[in-house]
Parts: sequence; C-alpha cells; structure tokens
Amino acid sequence: MASEARIRQATPQDAEAVTDILREAARWLEQAGMPMWQQQELEPSRIVADVRAGLFFLAEHSGDPAGTMKFQLDDHAFWPDAGREDAAYVHRLAVRRRYAGTGLSRTLLGWAVERTHGLGRRYLRLDCEAARPRLRAIYESFGFRYHSDRQVGPYLVSRYELDVAGSGKATR
Repeated sequence: MASEARIRQATPQDAEAVTDILREAARWLEQAGMPMWQQQELEPSRIVADVRAGLFFLAEHSGDPAGTMKFQLDDHAFWPDAGREDAAYVHRLAVRRRYAGTGLSRTLLGWAVERTHGLGRRYLRLDCEAARPRLRAIYESFGFRYHSDRQVGPYLVSRYELDVAGSGKATR
C-alpha cells in the first residue's frame, strides 16, 4: 500500500483533510492513553495558516487523504541551538487509522529524507515526547539518532536527527 501512496504539498483546499487526519490521530492517541497535541494546536485556523504557508504535505492512496506531515526548513522552538541552514524538520506526522501498519509513516519519512537531501540539507530532524519509548524506537529503527532532550512549553521532547548526506540515508 505505501508504495502506491502519492505525496504532494497540501493546498488551502486540503486544510480540512489535514485537520481531520491530525484530529483522528489525536483522538486515537487519547483513547489509547497517550494524549498528544493540545486541542488549541489542532484548531483549523492554525492548520490553515500552516497549509497556506506550504508547510503541510498529504499522502494520498487512490486519491484518499491517508496521512500528513509538516515539513519545514527551520524550527526555532524545538531546535534553537541548531545550525540555520543545515537541516529540515518534520512535525505532526499522522496517518489515518485505516492506513496504520501499512508502512505509510515510513513512506512519508522516506519522502522527507529525499526532499531534505534534494534541498542540500545535511540533516532531517524531528522530535517526540520523551516518554514515548515505542515511538522513539520507530524513529531509531528508521535510522534517526538520538540528539538530546529539551523542554518546550508543556512538552519534554527527545530530539532526533538523521544524516541524509551520510550513512543515515542508507538505513531507509
């Protein structure tokens, strides 16, 4: 299934689909006892602004919005100590439940690696809640290397990076 996914930049017309995917993921995580993202972070006005800024991408399967992620070229909130033009950053990676376990998350990450490399950036960086060992293991199995922990607002996050110019790229 994941190999059939098409990834494209979300347009303003896709803002509702992006919001729906994120909210579905947030509900599922909440029900599983692993809440993520505060409600105000998923307000449509915030999502629409990021979609209009060209930050969200959609993974579609047979035209159906199946997953999304935010891909940005700077991240002052979570990586203020990082070099300014050496990395790209992934946030809010989410997949609709009916596509869970299909490899779509790995496909989205693989796309982000290729885009980062194509932009001439050395690292792809991301973060996740430090108290999420299963999620951390997924990122590590993809080839991301633990960098450090950082308190950002209410979140203690573990920061990860993948050297897309070096050996990390081969781990996809």
